[in-house]
Amino acid sequence: MLKLDYMKLQEFMIEVLHRVGVPVEDARICAEILIASDLRGIESHGIGRLKMYYDRIRAGIQNPLTKIDVIRDKFATAVWDGNHGMGHVIAQKAMQTAIDKARQHGLGAVAVRNSTHYGICGYYAQMAADANMIGFNFTNARPSVCPTNGVEPLLGTNPICFGAPTDLGFPFIYDAATSISQRGKIEQYAREEKDTPAGWAIDLDGNPHTNTPKLLVDLVKQTASLLPIGGTDELSGSHKGYGLSTMVEILCAALANGAFLNGLLGKDASGKPAPYCLGHFFMAIDIECFTDIDSFKATAGEICRSLQNSCKKPGFDRIWVAGEKEHEKMLQVKKEGVPIIANLQKDIETMQNELGLAFFSFLE
Repeated sequence: MLKLDYMKLQEFMIEVLHRVGVPVEDARICAEILIASDLRGIESHGIGRLKMYYDRIRAGIQNPLTKIDVIRDKFATAVWDGNHGMGHVIAQKAMQTAIDKARQHGLGAVAVRNSTHYGICGYYAQMAADANMIGFNFTNARPSVCPTNGVEPLLGTNPICFGAPTDLGFPFIYDAATSISQRGKIEQYAREEKDTPAGWAIDLDGNPHTNTPKLLVDLVKQTASLLPIGGTDELSGSHKGYGLSTMVEILCAALANGAFLNGLLGKDASGKPAPYCLGHFFMAIDIECFTDIDSFKATAGEICRSLQNSCKKPGFDRIWVAGEKEHEKMLQVKKEGVPIIANLQKDIETMQNELGLAFFSFLE
């Protein structure tokens, strides 16, 4: 497996996005968020997703120029329309606005409609944590998840993200889909030529679906579904993942008067490709309005340490808290480089050849 320097890879992503029409400063924002995923070992949402944005811009279903319309702006809240621009740019500006509003009002929240895929949620929650605030963010997504007792893919993977500063040397960042796994992980399995684990997805008869390439096709055709957290039935807690996913859909669609469920399929009335019309919700809480920041960090840190130091199951020598693995992985990847598997290398070479770039020579 090849490993590429993360800074050179980031510059490559900036150049690719700029070449397809994204202004250079916006391309820097997108690339920073994409490389943040690779640094944290979240291979499904970094360089592996670059070609998706590249293809969507070239297909005319995502705008390289990001124009944000402010629909409402009232004290601690705002509603924006992203006009199908670059989701990373929209989301970064929305979270920063929520942080700025929280500094003034104690709380800040921004709801967004007509946006596009914005990478890892954890990046935006960490923005708040780095500002000594608590951050929440949510996004809906194209339909791929069935409700409990159903087989029709109606909900997106609809992640929930929470971030808070601690005294551990890294923030607590919980960032997870409300499905057992996100679509990006299935795409990663396809690049790795692996089967999808049983229990992650079902077909229209409710049978397990493990053929990864076919699953990706069937998700688009809506003849297969990913399962919510908890699996197939209430006994295993399926209703909990289903309920949380629906909560995210309401926050990301109803507050901004945006699209939802099958309105996020990325197709127009005739079935032709169209923008995905995603919705997001961001919130920041100024901790100093509740308690002093050092006290908060100490308590949050002690909660995490108590969990880390609790009794381990036989065969395990470590208990992790959210954000810890990603922090350690970042230190490793910065030193060793970003791993590039063969099929991802092909995507990079395709973009290089089509754009006439010469960042990497894989034959050396």
